[in-house]
Amino acid sequence: MSAAALAAGERPLVVRFAAFGDVVLLTTLVEVLHRRYGGPVDLLGSGPWTPPLLASDPRVGELCMVTSRKTPYPFRPSQWAAVRWLRRRREAPVYLCDPEPKAAWLLQHAGVPAAHILRAHDFPAEPGTHWCEWWLATGQRTPQAWEGRVPPLPEAELDHAPRLHPSAAARDDARAWLASRGWAGDPIVLVQAGNKRTLKRGRLAAIDDAKYWPPERWGAVARGMLELLPAARVILCGVPAEEGVLEAIRVAASHERVHNGAHELPVPRLLALLEFAHSMVSVDTGPAHAAAALDCPLTVLFANQDPRMWLPRSRAGRVVALGGERGAAGRLTDIEVPAVLAAWSAQGGRSATP
Repeated sequence: MSAAALAAGERPLVVRFAAFGDVVLLTTLVEVLHRRYGGPVDLLGSGPWTPPLLASDPRVGELCMVTSRKTPYPFRPSQWAAVRWLRRRREAPVYLCDPEPKAAWLLQHAGVPAAHILRAHDFPAEPGTHWCEWWLATGQRTPQAWEGRVPPLPEAELDHAPRLHPSAAARDDARAWLASRGWAGDPIVLVQAGNKRTLKRGRLAAIDDAKYWPPERWGAVARGMLELLPAARVILCGVPAEEGVLEAIRVAASHERVHNGAHELPVPRLLALLEFAHSMVSVDTGPAHAAAALDCPLTVLFANQDPRMWLPRSRAGRVVALGGERGAAGRLTDIEVPAVLAAWSAQGGRSATP
């Protein structure tokens, strides 16, 4: 089916209320649907990170964001808008990829026929299957009403890694930002210590949390990087709510070339930096998936998540994982600073910022 054959209301539609990293992984599904149906893919989603992650993606059509799913429908205008939006797409093939009941409810309330909906969670993956593989399998399936109209892609044509598309404006902004700080041409090393728990608490994960790694260890990693790569700038990545987390690490590092980026890294700028940064060291969290999708050399630290399912994927293959061997019993504190520095140093990085 060609793009010209797709009316606006017939474009494939994905429903997924996803966290940052889940949006990155979801781009493997978007790629399959874009190629199978021959046109852009629309998305019903949530989260302030979703539009900047996908806004410049040529495979993505319209985005409709729901600001709260737990609020009752009569009190949430974004849900009303989503239902109106869905009603204009009743003839579209819909890929329901979120198990949350509100997702299915919104489709039903909009009158989307059941035969137009492919419920991804009706086809669970085998234990240990990577999310990208499950999204590929989902994208190869077809809602009942569309069976026979769009053939699956040949196996050899499937793209098994996510892909992101920073905009030209974001690249220009990132270069201008580096120049304004006097860092143009310096190797940029990014460190992502926070995860979704720090977003809620505004501090590093509690000591009894599996993803807790003391600021002193993060600081030691930053110092060790600069001993090995003295010309680098180590930028601590995070959002404004994590300013205190990053400041504790910066203080622990006690080095003038370690910088707190909590108030200076909106998503578009972060994506552009990941596109040409020397490297990144990150806990298992969303920006790590973005780094891999942009082929940034990545060292990622796992606690109790299964790397078979969650390992960030890169076309360049420059991803090294530490930890995760103990399964649910694993903790980030199982990983020592020398192991992180050895893994980071061994894989090297990109040349200086262009």
